[in-house]
Amino acid sequence: MSDAERPEQNPDGVPDDRDLPAEHAPSSEHELLGGHELPSEYASSVEHAEETAIETTQVPRLAEPQFTAPLPPLAPATPSPGAAASAQPTEVLPGGSQPAPLPSASTAPSSGRTVVIAGASGFMGRRFAELLRAEGDRVITIGRSGSDVTWGDTENIVRAVDGSALVLNLAGKSVNCRYNEQNKAEIFRSRLATTEEIGVAIGRASTPPPVWMNASTATIYRHADDRPMTEAEGEIGTGFSVDVATSWEQTFFAAARPGVRQIALRTAITLGDGSALQPLVRLARLGLGGPNIGGKTPGGDQRFSWVHLDDAYRAIRFLEHSHLDGPVNVSSPFPSTNREFMAVLRRVLGVPFGMPLYGWMLELGSRVIRTETELVLKSRWVLPERLLEAGFTFEYPHLGPALRQILGKPAA
Repeated sequence: MSDAERPEQNPDGVPDDRDLPAEHAPSSEHELLGGHELPSEYASSVEHAEETAIETTQVPRLAEPQFTAPLPPLAPATPSPGAAASAQPTEVLPGGSQPAPLPSASTAPSSGRTVVIAGASGFMGRRFAELLRAEGDRVITIGRSGSDVTWGDTENIVRAVDGSALVLNLAGKSVNCRYNEQNKAEIFRSRLATTEEIGVAIGRASTPPPVWMNASTATIYRHADDRPMTEAEGEIGTGFSVDVATSWEQTFFAAARPGVRQIALRTAITLGDGSALQPLVRLARLGLGGPNIGGKTPGGDQRFSWVHLDDAYRAIRFLEHSHLDGPVNVSSPFPSTNREFMAVLRRVLGVPFGMPLYGWMLELGSRVIRTETELVLKSRWVLPERLLEAGFTFEYPHLGPALRQILGKPAA
């Protein structure tokens, strides 16, 4: 695959799947936003993205249905390298038994289920589709060219979701870019317009899916270095990224339909093959893998919440068969600091030293590689309270084993 064809990756775990077919390409700013108005403060200036904000209110948690369904066992498989080490956390997690192994081959008998994945071109969507097919599910993808159904083809999207067991929307332009006016508009449009189109399709389906999960982000919470953010007690932040997240969730929950359980996946930075981990690995190998110092939290002690890609998949499968709805944090129960994360990464890679990167260096570098320093300087301290209380068990709760498994390094 050429660089031009490779989908962008979102550090918050959401693959970029924003392009509409040519016949549906936007012809104006209003159409670019899928009919949604871009808040004026973002359309007029890009210099004050973090100082100005539209109203950001907490999305209320929906009432939980009074039923539970057991999680069916996953097909057995040979554990991947590092899995044995990661299955033995140093702390005891709530949640009962050890996690079931993920399937490793597409030899499972057909389950008779259909799962629809929107935004399946990124590293998350590809991995989830692979694992669902390995469990015997039929997977229908919605996205750009190469997907089963393309954005704008609403009639076929209706047919895809009608009778499906699960709709999973991961679509959205990567936030790993400079926040100029055009990119801000596209970040909004790619999330709101696709979520709205899926909502319309589900509303028109004669047999709507019982569960609709929509990507969101743990960045919805404020910069937190004083206490962790949970679904019940987390505080919604301010700034452009938060405004995107709150608008995204509000669009999602506004499409509620009776009988369809909706879950907003507030996913932390997702680590896997092809994720935001890649540039950090390159920096570490170049000797630049020290802490990122700058922003509101001094000394590189800003919190770094993360989740292993396969645990994100397990969480989705668990949530599908749970009673939960509303916002759910998808994040390891043991977040690190930025300083700790880079130190563990260096140890896993066998790199003895990493030069710290200071705020001015990060700002210069971010301009060169066309991204924003917020992605490494914001303190994201998020805990998966609702998942743990419901009994979910992480296979990779700790950073060291998670990085070793992803990078193919033997246990220390």
